[in-house]
Amino acid sequence: MLLIIAIDGPAGAGKGTLASSLARIYDLAHLDTGLLYRAVALKMIQDGKKFTDQKSAVKLALSLEMADLSDPSLREETIGNAASQVALFPDVRENLLKFQRDFATKRVLGKKGVVLDGRDIGLVVLPKAPCKIYVTASPEVRAQRRFKELHQKGIDSTYESILYEIKVRDTRDRERKISPLRPAEDAFILDTSELGIDDMLEKACLFVNSKYPRAQQNLNLSHG
Repeated sequence: MLLIIAIDGPAGAGKGTLASSLARIYDLAHLDTGLLYRAVALKMIQDGKKFTDQKSAVKLALSLEMADLSDPSLREETIGNAASQVALFPDVRENLLKFQRDFATKRVLGKKGVVLDGRDIGLVVLPKAPCKIYVTASPEVRAQRRFKELHQKGIDSTYESILYEIKVRDTRDRERKISPLRPAEDAFILDTSELGIDDMLEKACLFVNSKYPRAQQNLNLSHG
């Protein structure tokens, strides 16, 4: 049986770290679905389009390819905020939904399954996934993590401005009419506010193993 893990949660909660770690531990193909929306937003910026231009956003979403997800600028804060605006368009989400499901159903050579992380994986993209994890943390903790990350990169910012942007984005993601951010009823809620990476992984692996008992055989535990 192929392992299918769906991970959701707000920005900065640790879902990306968890997803990439689980991919290494269980030998899974990994897709950070947030990069899809970021890639569309980046293409709109490069083409000089306004984020209110739904027609252009839909067209760019339809033409997206895996190679578009490798641009390092996709991780920039401005691109992330722009992506949450692009994600409000229903037709953009519909086009990217197909991209995500196609990835999830592919038998990636040599891999034992897939792990997708985003904001609507367990509810919309893979609602029948046996293993769903909702990663969360307080806005204050997430802002502090982001502030530290930017500081280490030499990027000027303030904790207050980051916290404000996180709260604005959370509100936008939770109140949008299409695929609002919320956990699936059968998701394991993993609050990382007071957890280190090792503790987070331990809790997540226990849950994955409870859903896939055979998965704990021959694990690649060198996840560091």
